[in-house]
Parts: sequence; C-alpha cells; structure tokens
Amino acid sequence: MTTGVLDTETIARLADTLETASPEKILETAVREVPNIAFACSFGAEDMVLLDMLMNIAPATTVFYLDTDVLFQETYDLIDRAKEKYGIPNLLRVRPKLTLEEQAKLYGEALWSRDPNQCCNLRKVEPLTETLAKFDGWITGIRRDQAPTRANAKVFEWDAKFHLVKVNPLVRWTQDDVWTYIRAQNVPYNPLHDQNYPSIGCLHCTKPVEPGADPRSGRWAGFAKTECGLHK
Repeated sequence: MTTGVLDTETIARLADTLETASPEKILETAVREVPNIAFACSFGAEDMVLLDMLMNIAPATTVFYLDTDVLFQETYDLIDRAKEKYGIPNLLRVRPKLTLEEQAKLYGEALWSRDPNQCCNLRKVEPLTETLAKFDGWITGIRRDQAPTRANAKVFEWDAKFHLVKVNPLVRWTQDDVWTYIRAQNVPYNPLHDQNYPSIGCLHCTKPVEPGADPRSGRWAGFAKTECGLHK
C-alpha cells in the first residue's frame, strides 16, 4: 500500500534493516529517503542528542518545537543556548491558536489542572497536527523503555494518527546511552534534569520524581495520563 513518499513495504523493510543501526545511520537514511522531513524537538535530553547529530548530518533539516506558552524558563533558556551553539538555520516555533487568556475565557482558568487532555489537545496536538500536514515525515526522540505506550515503537513506521512516516532513531537506546552521549559530546541540556526531572513538559504539569521511579511519573501527576497525545 502506498502511504505517501514511501509505501508500507519500504517502511517495513527500513524498520527491519535499520533495527540495529546507529542513530546517525538512521538519521542519514531518513533525510535521504524522506527529503521533506522535520524534527520535532522538545529540547529534552533525547532530543538534544538528536539535534546534535542532525546538525552534523543535515543541518538544513527543518526543526520545530511546540511552545505551549507555559514551558519552564529553563527550557526557554536552553532553546537560546541551542540556537547559539548550532545555529539551527530552519527552526520553527509552533504556538497554539489560542493565547492563555483566550483559552481561559473559553474553557476556564487553569484548564490543565482540571482537564489536562483537553489542554494538551489545544496547546500541543492541534498545533502539531497542523504543522505535520506540511511534511512527509517526522523525527522523534522516543525510546522504547520510556513507557509501555512506546515499547513497540519501530525505527521507521507509518504514523496512522498524523498520516506520515515517523522515524525514531533512539528507540533502542537506554537513558544511560543518552547521557553518555551528552557528556562525551558536551551537548547542552536542561539543568532541570539534574534536579530529578527526567521528563520535562509544561510548567504546571511536570514534577520531579523520586530516584528509581518511573521517569514519566512526574508528568500529569494525579491523573491517569502518561502521554500528551503526540505519540499513540
């Protein structure tokens, strides 16, 4: 079946042949096979690794980030540091259609504290959907061991939710692999990672976690929610 720039057979073949390949090799293949591809960068630890690799391999690749208007100040500071270090010639800042004030008028104050799914949909999923519609593929930093919802992620796969090719170069990596690379390559990272924040999202929905706890347990604490809706 043809899904767009690559058919399903080709996607499956790439997933199999690149299963044990290095992230750099996966990225090289991704930008070659899917020229109209973008990297969705959260500026978390995994995405800083991919940004470092991508700027060496194909610096003209579009990089975009979702600015929900409620990111940590440390995240905004890291974005500035990353721009200074890498240049990132094609960096897009993607924002929600609604300002925080408009959202409050329509849905009430502090929507994230009452209905985080709705808040994530407005401030993340809808902007992402609109952005990805312009591309044939996207690169993400998800790893299989991050959460049960990511355990079956492939190196190359068809993203049925957003209707494009999805490339996950770090699926086989562990957290130790990520930090070994960051230290070896002197990659800038969010200082909140040193304060028991393994996964960093929005200011109001991210808490530090106890050492050894589920890395995503600090996201939407108190709710039966572990994903913002960007990854199925």
